[in-house]
Amino acid sequence: MIGKENYNDLYAFLMVVREGSFTKAAGKLGVSQSALSHTVRGLEARLGMLLLNRTTRSVSPTLAGERLQETVSVSFDHIDNELSLLTGLRDSPAGTLRINASAHAIKEILLPKLAPLTKKFPDINIELTANSGFVDIVAERFDAGVRLGNKVADGMVAVRISEPMKMVVVATPEYFDQHPVPYSPKDLSQHNCIGFRLSTQGGIYSWEMEKDGLEIKIKVDGQWVFNETYHILDAVRANLGIAYIPHDLVGVDIAQGYLVQVLEDYSIEYPGFHLYYPHRRQQTPALKLVIESLRLSGAPKSSS
Repeated sequence: MIGKENYNDLYAFLMVVREGSFTKAAGKLGVSQSALSHTVRGLEARLGMLLLNRTTRSVSPTLAGERLQETVSVSFDHIDNELSLLTGLRDSPAGTLRINASAHAIKEILLPKLAPLTKKFPDINIELTANSGFVDIVAERFDAGVRLGNKVADGMVAVRISEPMKMVVVATPEYFDQHPVPYSPKDLSQHNCIGFRLSTQGGIYSWEMEKDGLEIKIKVDGQWVFNETYHILDAVRANLGIAYIPHDLVGVDIAQGYLVQVLEDYSIEYPGFHLYYPHRRQQTPALKLVIESLRLSGAPKSSS
């Protein structure tokens, strides 16, 4: 039977399932892998059933493990949320907020806007995790996420936190000394295009363009592929090829002549970054402050 003294064991089991690894879960819990394995085996022994399928490469829940995971996950999430809400009874907002966002959004938006907030409220802690792909913030236990556009999953609220993001095709003057200037997207087949690998789908991003209302997708090819925008920025500055990159990262380079913009008539504009978070989860005072600090001036407030 599971007694009150075994709640830590249930949480340890839950962390192993969520991380899919004893090593990763042990790191997050601050215990040794062997101690964590002993804890879970003890839980299995008391229940009289196998909860995890273990191989040399992975860990996955059994049917019984899946059922236990579903049960304890909801319970622990509810407890975590209620504990966070208790901070609202303090004289000043407090607590740790975990936000998942791209490195681009972190550097250009979250850090500049949230730094003054943490200085004003020293009991608010911000944990930012860089990830360029779409993440299930509920399953990964994030308080909020940031992505381009306002199309989010059901049950989520999106808040606009940046202006629209214009994309531009650029390369160095030295690159164009050695390669012909492209005048249409089809000309890109003659160029060494720096690719961007999508973290979620795993494929190479097809450059999305448009002109006169006609949408165009270009499958590009080149010697270099990255999964992070700032690495693409470094590569194009190093004269390694031609890139399709947000204008806010290269506007100064273009103005000063370090990079040359081409195919300007074909560049598209994305809706901009949005912060999203679960609608049904009651907001903590700290999360409310973060939302208002990030909200773009003039953006409508959500009803949540």
